[in-house]
Amino acid sequence: MSLKFAFSLKIKALAFIVIILLILTPGISIGQNTEKWVTKLDKSKLLEKQKQTVVFSKNNENLPTIFVDDSKSFQTIDGFGYTLTSGSATLINQLKDKNKLLDELFGKAENSIGVNYLRVSVGASDLSDHAYSYSESKDLNLKNFSLKEDEKDLIPVLKEIIKINPKIKILASPWSPPTWMKSNNNSMGGNLLPEFYQVYANYLVKYIKEMKKHGIVIDALTIQNEPLHPGNNPSLLMLPFEQANFIKHNLGPTFLKNDIKTKIIIYDHNADRPDYPISILNDPAARKFIDGSAFHLYGGNVESIGEVHEAHPDKNLYFTEQWIGHPSNFGGDMAWHIKNLIIGATRNWCKTVLEWNLAIDPQMNPHTEGGCTACLGAITIDKDKIERNAAYYIIGHASKFVPTNSKRIASNTVLNLQNVAFKTPEGKTVLIVINDSEKSLEFLIGSKGKVAKETIEDGSVVSYVW
Repeated sequence: MSLKFAFSLKIKALAFIVIILLILTPGISIGQNTEKWVTKLDKSKLLEKQKQTVVFSKNNENLPTIFVDDSKSFQTIDGFGYTLTSGSATLINQLKDKNKLLDELFGKAENSIGVNYLRVSVGASDLSDHAYSYSESKDLNLKNFSLKEDEKDLIPVLKEIIKINPKIKILASPWSPPTWMKSNNNSMGGNLLPEFYQVYANYLVKYIKEMKKHGIVIDALTIQNEPLHPGNNPSLLMLPFEQANFIKHNLGPTFLKNDIKTKIIIYDHNADRPDYPISILNDPAARKFIDGSAFHLYGGNVESIGEVHEAHPDKNLYFTEQWIGHPSNFGGDMAWHIKNLIIGATRNWCKTVLEWNLAIDPQMNPHTEGGCTACLGAITIDKDKIERNAAYYIIGHASKFVPTNSKRIASNTVLNLQNVAFKTPEGKTVLIVINDSEKSLEFLIGSKGKVAKETIEDGSVVSYVW
């Protein structure tokens, strides 16, 4: 036997012994090191990757344990993101280095937050610089339909985003139909006149088709933003029976006739009125066209969203809007939104969590006359200076680690450590935990028969990934 061959055998034998020891030694685990990303409510850490890893092992310590169980799965996640208002798009489009910002928001690099879902308005929202529709004068055949207002900034920015993330999902929501279709001939309030139901269905189909010509696929459409709030500009009052009639007699059949695959989502308003979507879904003629219901949380409790799942478990749920007011209390806003939206909404079956809205300037512009004057964006754009606000980190703690088609999986709550867990398509587990108490807490994370000992600092949001 040559010395070289003998030496090679000894090295292999030693390597084998080391592997056996690693497997058998308590406190050491192979292939289960856990990334840990932290935001402190006092802003001392902002979605910061920690150098030390959390290690799973056969640990027998008697500590409270968050058990993560991927054998129990719930809804499939569509994504986490923001509303890209036309005002947001204008601010972004004016940046000299807008591609750098868009890569940070929608890319997959280490410094990106991987936003994978966007909401846009059909026509103007209240955070557009003026109210507009795609058909400004009475036009029953929609011959003068035009996306020219959106072609200024919104569509160009969307195209850049789609280049970065071709799989991003886009939800569209109308704030108001064209004024000539309304009872008060005004962008604010009023009802959609029944005589224009079919024309409006054609209008929404035309919008979807025209956006597709730009390479923008509208994955889902809510019928009306905040149908019980006619005091915004733009806005519309649309009662449940009106929404049901419009869907079953006009929009649903028109989608079918035109082979439109865009999902139809109802309600799109506060959690204090689960009866609104339930009553529509109770109508068999309407429900056959409906994918699910959307919610905001300016009224009611997030748990009320789960009532709609209990009533109609075969229909999907979406969380589509929540604002943060200016001036922001970063710690308070971060804690409330993580607990109620990232954790609460997903634990109550929502497939999306979207913050309102993506970008604003330091004066809370642009907005319509009568629109929101204190809606803080996820980012504030001041010429070429960018400030990242609470909503940036709220969404980032999920979107960076939980891609589209992840599944929510089971986890329990201990020590008031509210949390939610997901399994990604790549097989990774993500656990998002908040400790908004005034003391650090020691606990275990349990997964697949092993545990990881962890201390979560006071006033912290942590995303664990393994």
